[in-house]
Amino acid sequence: MDKTTLNALALFPLQLEAHYKAIPVSHRHWTPTSWDGIPSEHFTAIEQLCHVRDIEIEGYQERIRRTLDEAHPLLPSIDSEPLAIERRYGDADAEAVLQAFRDARARTVETIARLDDAQLARTAEFEGYGPLTLRSLVHYLCSHDQQHLAGLQWLLGKIEAERVSQLRA
Repeated sequence: MDKTTLNALALFPLQLEAHYKAIPVSHRHWTPTSWDGIPSEHFTAIEQLCHVRDIEIEGYQERIRRTLDEAHPLLPSIDSEPLAIERRYGDADAEAVLQAFRDARARTVETIARLDDAQLARTAEFEGYGPLTLRSLVHYLCSHDQQHLAGLQWLLGKIEAERVSQLRA
């Protein structure tokens, strides 16, 4: 796998934590009046963390394993909103979530770094994405990371817009 992508994956836990900590404590469970334009799922800041952790472990780690172990598997998409409700994302402890994610991401990066070209060329069908190679899947994981950094930045923008709105009222 190319070093740029591996480095981005390895550094993401630090970026995620920094972006989360940029959200004011008073707004970590806050929801905007409109989700129009959000580049990620409609999740609060704490819910974004939980989602990234669960998708890492139950989504991408499982998809990587299956692509390596099975002949052209169908990789299901995960419906995140029911998980958020069922697992009570809003009640989660951010530090515990971040630690679980850091540990999971370290395992993911270690696995990817060991893959050879033949393994990276293995194919699968990813629900909602279509046919892909394992290399494609790794790029989609990296893209997913960026969507959630963008989602946290979007929340910061909405928080600031709300503050300005209240000052004008």
